[in-house]
Amino acid sequence: MSVNDQGPHMSAATKSVLGKVRRMIPPMLDKFHKGQLGRIAVIGGSIDYTGAPYFSAMASARLGCDMSHVICTPGAGDVIKTYSPNLMVHPLMRQSPDPRATARNEEADPDVVSRRIVDMLSRLHVLVVGPGLGRDPLMQETVARVVRAARKREMPVVLDADALLIVQRDPDLVRGYTGAVLTPNVVEFGRLWDSLGLDDPGNSSETAKVEAMARELGGVTIIQKGASDYISNGKVTLTDDLRGGKKRSAGQGDTLTGSVATFLGWRKAYLDCLWDTGDDPLSGEETMRLAAFGGSAITRESSRLAFIKRGRSLQASDLTEEVHNAFMGLFGEVDNDSGSSRL
Repeated sequence: MSVNDQGPHMSAATKSVLGKVRRMIPPMLDKFHKGQLGRIAVIGGSIDYTGAPYFSAMASARLGCDMSHVICTPGAGDVIKTYSPNLMVHPLMRQSPDPRATARNEEADPDVVSRRIVDMLSRLHVLVVGPGLGRDPLMQETVARVVRAARKREMPVVLDADALLIVQRDPDLVRGYTGAVLTPNVVEFGRLWDSLGLDDPGNSSETAKVEAMARELGGVTIIQKGASDYISNGKVTLTDDLRGGKKRSAGQGDTLTGSVATFLGWRKAYLDCLWDTGDDPLSGEETMRLAAFGGSAITRESSRLAFIKRGRSLQASDLTEEVHNAFMGLFGEVDNDSGSSRL
């Protein structure tokens, strides 16, 4: 039996949600032109962390966004360019200079550094912030300014990894912004929970806790990663119970951020009515959580398929290679023909 014959196992609830997600996926139409179906940028990547932004950007590209960018430091950019010529790499980020330096350096001013990135926002649809970002103060101060600028433009932003530390220190960065998606793992969720001063009576369910955090942050979408993924904006909570692989290698969360970003890019195309979406359109609020669910499902199915092939040796790059197979297994061809769906 081939890998693709061993289809994904899902509950009736998951199957129903994926049916709605599928409605947001653009069909392949001749009338579309480059850039309409997703212009995504991943902000992160330093000299020590070049893999994470690459995996995020490549997941976005492999899933089907039109244009995938990486915004990183010059040292990281030189390396990431060797990974794939398909990504557009912009070495605009800067790390803190040697503290022994005495001369004023504009490259150490987060206002100066962030301005160059903010100038790019008009060319983008979605930002991913955090993969490979690290904890360098200048890097973190820079992306905080970029997130604020993206929020003013009502641009969706996916925050993960070290970007969540910024939210811990300054929850108002995202509080009340329904275009923000946070993707904490169990440890990151606990740290954010404590930083927000939330109470847990000790018997709260996982869904209750993720709902409480989403409400505290004013309606952001949270994907709490775990044995199942819980997705909530504080009012509605979805559970992705698709079976993933059994190997928990580093970098799988980067596949999630890139996949969510592509679904958010497709969400924009859907809301802009770039194709005939039929009657009874999905609302902007619902499509936010559906985009999050879609990214979660692709990641879990990519992990499952990669684990079948690689077992204990599974690495993040193996998920990248399975993103398209995961898409086909979950959604089939999307061409406005409902009969082509695997659902």
